[in-house]
Amino acid sequence: MKSLHINIFRDVLLQAIFSLKENKLRTVLSVMGITIGICAVMVVGTVSQGMKKYIYQELDTYGLETLWIYRKWKDDNPFIKVRKGSGINNDDLKFMHSCCASVKQVTPVVYHHKNNVPLHSKGNFTNANLEGVGIAYVDINNDKFSLGRNFRQDDIQRRKPVAIIGAKTRNELFGAHTNPVNKMVRWGDIRLTVIGVLGLKDRDILSQLGMNSYDVNRRVLIPYTLYQQQLGSKDIHTLQAEAVSVAVTGKALNELTELLKRRHNYRYEYVAESMDAWIATAEDLLRKISFIGLLAALISLLVGGMGIMNIMSTSVVERTREIGIRKALGAYRRDILMQFLLEATVISVIGGVLGMILGIFAGFGISYLSGYDLGISWFTAFLAVLVSIIVGMLSGYYPAYRAASLKPVDALRYE
Repeated sequence: MKSLHINIFRDVLLQAIFSLKENKLRTVLSVMGITIGICAVMVVGTVSQGMKKYIYQELDTYGLETLWIYRKWKDDNPFIKVRKGSGINNDDLKFMHSCCASVKQVTPVVYHHKNNVPLHSKGNFTNANLEGVGIAYVDINNDKFSLGRNFRQDDIQRRKPVAIIGAKTRNELFGAHTNPVNKMVRWGDIRLTVIGVLGLKDRDILSQLGMNSYDVNRRVLIPYTLYQQQLGSKDIHTLQAEAVSVAVTGKALNELTELLKRRHNYRYEYVAESMDAWIATAEDLLRKISFIGLLAALISLLVGGMGIMNIMSTSVVERTREIGIRKALGAYRRDILMQFLLEATVISVIGGVLGMILGIFAGFGISYLSGYDLGISWFTAFLAVLVSIIVGMLSGYYPAYRAASLKPVDALRYE
C-alpha cells in the first residue's frame, strides 16, 4: 500500500514537471519572482547578522561590563551655588573594593577640560587624548598591548613620568615600524618615558553611528597621581569600573553611586552610565534596519506568490478539458489537487534554491565591496527556502482547489 502511494506521488510529480515544461516562459517568470524575493531575504539576513556581529565586537572594545560614574555639574535649581570639586577623590577609592559585591575592579580617570593636548618627540608633533588612569584601566577597557607593559603600583604611588600610548600616537610620533618603548615624549615641560603601546582598536562603525566620542587610538595614558600633581588637585573626574557580570551592571552602578553620595553627605549628584544604553541603541537601530529590509523582501515574496497564483489560475483555465477527462476516467479530487499543488511547490522550490544561491553570491559581493567579512547567515538561507515552499503552496492552493472542484461534465463542455 505504501509503495502504491509512493508511485502515485511520483507519477503526479512527473506530471506536474511535464506541465511546467510545456509553459517554459511562464514558469521562468514565476521562478524569477520567487528567486528575487528569497535573494532579498538572504541579503537582509546576511547584512543584519554581519553588522550585529561587528557592532558587538566594537562595543566589546569598551568592555560590556564597563560602568562610568561622574559628577552631574548642571544643577536643576539655578539658585543653588555650584559646589567645588568633582565629587570623587582618592580617599573614595579605598572603599570601592570592600563595599560593592557587584563590582569587580575600579580605576580612576583624571583629565583636563582641554583633553586633546599637544605632544612631541624629536621634532614630531601630534595631538592626543591625555588621561590619568590606574592599573585596572587597561583590563577594564579590554585593551591589549602590542609592545611594552602596563603600569605598576610603584608607578602610581611615586607619580612616575611614564606613559602608555595608543597605536596612532605611536605612528605619528615615532613611526609605525619603530619601537618607542623607553623613548621620551614631551608633554609641555614634562618628559614622559614610554613603557607600553596599545594595540589598534577598530570602532569605525560606532564612529559612523555617532556613538564614539573620540579617537581611541590617539590616547596617552599616564598615572592618575601624576596628572593630579600637575593639576594641583586630588579630584577624580570619572570613576570607571567593571561589574562582575553584564547581569549586575545596574546593581553595581547603584552600589557605587550610593557609596559616593553617603561619603560626601549627599552634596553632589552623579551621572551613572553603563554599556546597557549603548547595546540597546545598537539593537534598536539594527532592528529597524532589519524590519525595513525584511518588509521590502516580503513585498518581493508577495509579488512572487501572486505571480505563481496568476500562472496557476491560467493553467487551470487552459487545462479545464484535461481535468474533465481525467476525472471522467476516475481521477480522484485529491489527485487533481495534489498535481496543481505540486506544480506550485516545484516552482517555489526551484525559485527558493536559486534565490538562496544568488543570495549567497550577493552576500559575498557585499562583503567584498564593503570591506566587512559579513559571512553567510545559513539559518536565514534555510528559513528562506522554507518560506518559498510555504509561499508556493499557499499561492497554488486556491487554483488547485478550483481545479479539483470542477465537475467532469462542466469541464468537458469547456471550450
